[in-house]
Amino acid sequence: MHELSVTESILDIATTHAIKAEAKKVSDINIVIGQLSTIVDDSVQFYWDIISKDTICDSSQLHFERRDAVFLCQDCNKEFTPGREIKPCPNCGSINLKILSGEEFYLDSIEIVK
Repeated sequence: MHELSVTESILDIATTHAIKAEAKKVSDINIVIGQLSTIVDDSVQFYWDIISKDTICDSSQLHFERRDAVFLCQDCNKEFTPGREIKPCPNCGSINLKILSGEEFYLDSIEIVK
């Protein structure tokens, strides 16, 4: 259910920037979601279709870019992308890992019509 609040935040950010740019309409919204994020694209889209009605963002398209997780093994200093499952370091087998990326969730850009 936290997708509703993050979707409301996306709408607020997009609306604020569109108004500042004197846009007539927001046509596209580009969102980045890391592999380790708990955000579900379909849920965001579902809420978007409801809450963006009758706003400057009505009928705009959401585009989701998924970013892979990247870990750093703190024992052998190797960076790696774990794939679909989180696994120990493929180089040394350590579980002493630091997340370098994959937890992202942000509105990257909006496209407007003037």
